[in-house]
Amino acid sequence: MLSTALNFLLSTIFNLLTLLFLLRFFLQLFKAPFNNPLTYMVVSLTDFAVKPARRIVPSWGKIDLSTLMLALVTQLLLQFCLLWLRDLPISLVGNAIWASLIGMSLLGVFRAILDVFFYAILLQVILSWVSPHSPISSVLNSLTKPILAPIQRVLPTAGGMDFSPVVALILIQMLNVSVIRTLEQQLLNVF
Repeated sequence: MLSTALNFLLSTIFNLLTLLFLLRFFLQLFKAPFNNPLTYMVVSLTDFAVKPARRIVPSWGKIDLSTLMLALVTQLLLQFCLLWLRDLPISLVGNAIWASLIGMSLLGVFRAILDVFFYAILLQVILSWVSPHSPISSVLNSLTKPILAPIQRVLPTAGGMDFSPVVALILIQMLNVSVIRTLEQQLLNVF
């Protein structure tokens, strides 16, 4: 019972931290306005790790590799802690465990990327109905535009309604269910 609660707590904390690192990465990549309460909050919550990591991992052009590395390291720590909670003798399993740990960490990062876009699109849709001129609308527009723009080019509006968010949400969930979960089950078979 205690291990289940600890498992839940660690998963929640590490996954939220991964989401924050990835959100910061995409806010920088898509040049979202940084004079916004949402972006200010994300930067404030992640500065403790990003500033020291930037000294070690430099940017590659305009891509901030340090935040991506932090997301991967966070997922790697989570996977290691979850195995440790299962009392798996890591030293006895061999080298296959490390490949599987890295694979599970990469899948965790990809799942978090899908979650960033899923929740950004969902929040943008809700805010468009409730408060279209919300202060975070410009940030959400910056995040969702690279996903929604290609769909909007293919899918015409019907009666003034834009169905591209619905299509994007369905595609994101399909990727999550069909690709990510399948690969995750294959990697879990190693354990």
